Amino acid sequence: MRNFKKKIVTDEAMRPVAVLIDYEDWQEIEKLLAASELKVEEQNVDLAEYAGTIKLSIDPLEYQQQIRDEW
Repeated sequence: MRNFKKKIVTDEAMRPVAVLIDYEDWQEIEKLLAASELKVEEQNVDLAEYAGTIKLSIDPLEYQQQIRDEW
């Protein structure tokens, strides 16, 4: 991957709040993202073949409620 020149903008507490990059670099990033999205769309994984492959000992909604009650 290419190294892009960037400037990190921080707030008064020195926490990063934004990143400034050159417009040409932004266009290059957009091209890279578009190309990677196309690769993902081409894969077309059929998730239905994995349905029912996991056997759970507890109802998922009950488990979720249990975990949330621990908060």
